[in-house]
Amino acid sequence: MAENSSCASASSCSRGSCEGCPSAAAKEAGVRNTAFLEAPNENSNIKHVIGVVSGKGGVGKSLVTSSLAGVMARAGYKVGILDADITGPSIPKMFGVHGPAAANAEGVMLPEVAEDGTKIMSINLILDDEESPVVWRGPVIAGVVKQFWTDVAWGDIDYLFVDMPPGTGDVPLTCFQSLPVDGIVIVSSPQELVQMIVKKAYNMADMMHIPVLGLVENYSYIKCPDCGKKIEIYGESHIDEVAAGLNIPVLGKMPMDRSFATAADAGRIFDVENTYLADAKSVLENIKGEL
Repeated sequence: MAENSSCASASSCSRGSCEGCPSAAAKEAGVRNTAFLEAPNENSNIKHVIGVVSGKGGVGKSLVTSSLAGVMARAGYKVGILDADITGPSIPKMFGVHGPAAANAEGVMLPEVAEDGTKIMSINLILDDEESPVVWRGPVIAGVVKQFWTDVAWGDIDYLFVDMPPGTGDVPLTCFQSLPVDGIVIVSSPQELVQMIVKKAYNMADMMHIPVLGLVENYSYIKCPDCGKKIEIYGESHIDEVAAGLNIPVLGKMPMDRSFATAADAGRIFDVENTYLADAKSVLENIKGEL
């Protein structure tokens, strides 16, 4: 096993090669390693970078990402979404934007802008065919994500949300090491299995010294259309207990709501006013942005 699991070369390093390594020094000091941070494009002025992660797929992470962006946009902030889910991009469809992405006079790639003003960059905006599969190995995918940071002119952004693929692999590691992530939001659903995997995402962030801003539970319940009773179809929620055990807040509990799916399918997710993420808005507004 590698000596330093947070090292960029963790798969090949040894105790000897880790001597003097920036990752090892940062780990020993208990601080974030900034040696691998990439500078943003010179045409970008981004105040806060927020990662949206999940321990596994199928919990609605992209829906939560777009909802968080919508909440902050409605509050008057300039927002963007870096779609780092290269093999399963869904953000452009949800916001009704299509490629090909344009470039400025200097040939620098520009994000597409949705009707509500949200700036978006995704692999689907540069593929010739939106339905073409991306059959790339991890390092190539991670390199593309990094380019979305270094080679895209984002302009002025208050909050850039990074929609990460599920798990704790190459892309989340690249984002944590290469981007100045101010904090992450972990997305879960009520099943106990998913909540167990939440702790993997939390522990990865803790290992990398990235603040965890809180948890969002998706698919929390469904309301009966006749009586309004909350029906917990995935079982009783334990998100409050999990959050308390990790000493982090619950930022919202989103129900299964047909209006979300309808708006997303129509490319108008920004039409839905998500009232379930008020606590998330408060936490995001109070980020200091210090490494």
